[in-house]
Amino acid sequence: MKKAAYRPFRDTVLSVFLLALLLQSSQAMAFCGYFVAKAGSDLFNKASRVVLVRDGDRTVITMANDYEGSPSEFAMVVPVPTVLEKDQINVGENSWVDRIDAFTAPRLAEYFDPDPCQARFYMERSMTVQSVGKAKKSSAAKRAKSLGVKIEAKYAVGEYDILILSAKQSEGLQTWLKESGYKIPRKATRILGSYLKMGMKFFVAKINLKRQEKTGREMLRPLQIAYESKRFMLPIRLGTLNAKNHQDLFVYAITKKGRVESTNYRNTRIPTGQEVPTFIKTDFANFYKAMFDKQVEKDDMKTVITEYAWNLGWCDPCAADPLSAKELKQLGVFWADKGSNAKIGSLVRPRPGFPRPRPGGRGQEAYVTRMHVRYTAKKFPEDLFFQVTQDSKNFQGRYVIRHPFTGESRCELAKLYKKNTRKSQEKRVQNVANLTGWKPADLRKKVKWVGGKATVGDDPKSKKKNWWKNIW
Repeated sequence: MKKAAYRPFRDTVLSVFLLALLLQSSQAMAFCGYFVAKAGSDLFNKASRVVLVRDGDRTVITMANDYEGSPSEFAMVVPVPTVLEKDQINVGENSWVDRIDAFTAPRLAEYFDPDPCQARFYMERSMTVQSVGKAKKSSAAKRAKSLGVKIEAKYAVGEYDILILSAKQSEGLQTWLKESGYKIPRKATRILGSYLKMGMKFFVAKINLKRQEKTGREMLRPLQIAYESKRFMLPIRLGTLNAKNHQDLFVYAITKKGRVESTNYRNTRIPTGQEVPTFIKTDFANFYKAMFDKQVEKDDMKTVITEYAWNLGWCDPCAADPLSAKELKQLGVFWADKGSNAKIGSLVRPRPGFPRPRPGGRGQEAYVTRMHVRYTAKKFPEDLFFQVTQDSKNFQGRYVIRHPFTGESRCELAKLYKKNTRKSQEKRVQNVANLTGWKPADLRKKVKWVGGKATVGDDPKSKKKNWWKNIW
């Protein structure tokens, strides 16, 4: 009798335990899952992308231009801390920046619930500043000298003609830039003056149409500069003067070990880890944009938002293959192993959805922080200053869809599973509504509810409405 009385109790405990594992498996499985979608920088209009490599006082910046228009009207003015030699300047490829963008992009992962009637439970792991004008040639140096502007260096690098300028005062520099065809706003005087007080020089680039035509390329390639400076910063103020609305900036900061953060603006992280309804799989781009918009509004557009911080040696789940040592070298990671063309991640492709580990413990020292900044001149009156922290914990913008089990199940646990899954589906609807501001009622219409269409009881706010429908 004791044995017979014990077994049902034991089975009940086991059923509750299995159900708890089933419903909470996203937490138990940490970051593991099948990668299905990503939210790259291409989702946002007027977005600049900068790869910022830093170790000690050494910095390499890759600036991917978001310029749209005739190459003859393109120009760039960027404050730099020192006079650059020619071999400190390089022309890269947009695909290099695309790779780090794809690897660090916020991602969507999915899981599939197993049959609740099965006793066994399987965890399936599955800066540019744009100006317009045409430079004058012969008298440029003389006129520059009369205005207190000195042309420190002049280079031809790829399809770009580059000048390195210094100046005694901002008015003369602004006049020279205007006379040389650079449309500098009137308000630039104060900002230029502040850079001059900091001892900054000015990196000025234009397109050489003949050389650009020989490349056969339609898109402008990114410019790269390498220098040494105690200041770890990214100048953004000049770019805000010509902007009509807000701008989006993506910074991919690569260091040897630690996360990068702003020192003069508040740092926040994008909301992460929430479960969302399955229909988000085909609408992830709109979901992420709406969520980011709401986060910016919540922060009053005054924060630097971290979207990803992770060792480049592996990923989980992977939005793109890990970068090779060669690819890191192209982006300016000067300490990367020159002799290795192998992936920094797994040398053997793992099963779908599983994390990519380091190859035998000999992964490169490379940690990337992806920061997304939406800014205006009013909200971001200062340039971005950074520091490398000791924090090497992993973080990613990650969202989860969970497919309910829809097969035939007749055990008692299956009934409990369906009841609790409907509650979970409603919770996922509320998650999306809270993250994006979308209306829950509109979201419920898109959900494939377990056990049939949504009822009044699925909406906590409508339990008091039409109460009589639950009687008969």
